[in-house]
Amino acid sequence: MILHGLFGSLDNWKTLGNRFAENYEVYLIDQRNHGKSPHSREFDYHVMSDDIAEFVEDHSLENINLLGHSMGGKTAMTYAQENEGITKLIIADISPKAYEPHHNNLVEAMEEIDFSKINSRGKIEEILSKSIPNVGIRNFLMKNIYWREKGVLDWKINLPIIKENMVGIAGEIDREEVDTPTLFIRGGKSEYIIDEDFKIIKDQFPNSRIETIPGTGHWLHAEEPDIFYDMVMSFLKE
Repeated sequence: MILHGLFGSLDNWKTLGNRFAENYEVYLIDQRNHGKSPHSREFDYHVMSDDIAEFVEDHSLENINLLGHSMGGKTAMTYAQENEGITKLIIADISPKAYEPHHNNLVEAMEEIDFSKINSRGKIEEILSKSIPNVGIRNFLMKNIYWREKGVLDWKINLPIIKENMVGIAGEIDREEVDTPTLFIRGGKSEYIIDEDFKIIKDQFPNSRIETIPGTGHWLHAEEPDIFYDMVMSFLKE
């Protein structure tokens, strides 16, 4: 099972998901308020963990390998704290600690889009480019645009609720210890897992190890998919 990060969707993982599917039964999940999953006013790691538990029960899943990136990583860690049945846990570029909310500029940029007046992706990108110079981040965010109805674009994500709960999403998860075999993979150029975080990780996940993909940022699985795939497969096959 693979869980995407904030502002993402299961579409971000289709290519790697297909590769993992050569060896495993793979489930790509849209978390609540993202992708095609329902919108809800409740939005924290406990309810997202409950969503995964419900999905597992509905599909009678066992021997689960759970992979989560960023926000999805914290959902995965919380699920491991609250549920049994995980064989292995893979966390991509996030630690259990609290982070300063730092996506406010992205939210503000997305809020500037008035879909009642704009129905062109080109115009939307033009507006976003004024405050988001990074092309990769703009393209990532624009994957959330869809035709809500004929001639009317909108965001798939529940932007108001995400904004309202940003502090909680950036916050630390519960400190309950998890003994599940866990692999943390960090980006060499990312600051989401720094050396000082190793103790925090080891305290909460004593049966874990941390590996680095040099030269990558936070979206390490997209920047170096082959290396990421090999790391995960090597861990799963141990």
